[in-house]
Amino acid sequence: MSAERKIRCGWPGLESDELYQRYHDEEWGRSVTGEAELFERLSLEAFQSGLSWITILRKRESFRAAFSNFDPAAVAAFGPADFDRLMADASIVRNRLKINATIANAKALLALPQGTTLASIIAEHTPAPRSADEAIPAQTDESKALAKALKKRGFAFVGPTTAYAMMQAIGVVNDHQAECWLAGGTEPE
Repeated sequence: MSAERKIRCGWPGLESDELYQRYHDEEWGRSVTGEAELFERLSLEAFQSGLSWITILRKRESFRAAFSNFDPAAVAAFGPADFDRLMADASIVRNRLKINATIANAKALLALPQGTTLASIIAEHTPAPRSADEAIPAQTDESKALAKALKKRGFAFVGPTTAYAMMQAIGVVNDHQAECWLAGGTEPE
């Protein structure tokens, strides 16, 4: 079955952008558990705040290059020269608060107590499954609690909407629309 014939979620622009389609079909809503991968998703969701996701997706490789492939130890070691480099990098979103938050979040991730991981914190806030027919929320009680738990541990720029968007992206919740082939629908013949 060709990618063009799959019934997908109704995100604006999804059907006309191959990069967006690949992200939807191969990544969004699929389980992510590695700490660097989770740090990347958290960082990108924070950078997306106030912007369209496709803007971030198109800059993703530049973000990876700028932020040392989101290696938490490397990003935590960023100093003033790195901050200046990032602020001058037109290939990423140059937002002072978001750049500072990404560096602070790397430090917070490394400072987690022995046995505590970003994955374990997220897992503590997994919501009950919803029906694919229910409206998709911007935030939930669980995403509010996750944002609060992350902030308590020193993470920044992680409000409940950003936390929920990350939960969607990493497969903690399945928010593919009911008619989408990834929600359990069938691909057309």
